[in-house]
Amino acid sequence: MDFDKSARRYYVEFCAAMAAYVVVLVASLWVLIRYDVPDQWRWALAILPVVPMIFIAIAVLRQLRRVDELQRRIQFEALAIAFGGTALTKFGYGFLENVGFPKLPTFAIWPIMGALSIIGLRVVRIRYR
Repeated sequence: MDFDKSARRYYVEFCAAMAAYVVVLVASLWVLIRYDVPDQWRWALAILPVVPMIFIAIAVLRQLRRVDELQRRIQFEALAIAFGGTALTKFGYGFLENVGFPKLPTFAIWPIMGALSIIGLRVVRIRYR
């Protein structure tokens, strides 16, 4: 498959799933904040944004299957950097929380992982040039 065609397909799939995520997230938060939702439905509304997140993950996995071996290796190494860096950051900060630093919310993990993945991609791509 042509890389441009593959990349275009990925961006369409990813952006559609991301747009669905944003819509579902905003809608679920809006309903939870504005309305008195019965307890048995609160958990379902709170977890509802995970459904479009599954499609984001599927789009990423499909793209990884479409690319050649070198690009797959680059992505794998970047994800390894992001995984290790996120673990070190979260656990390291956890030790600082023990001495009075403010708690790091769980929602901070994804932005840390995303940023480290981008940094990892840049570092690994330089290595393979």
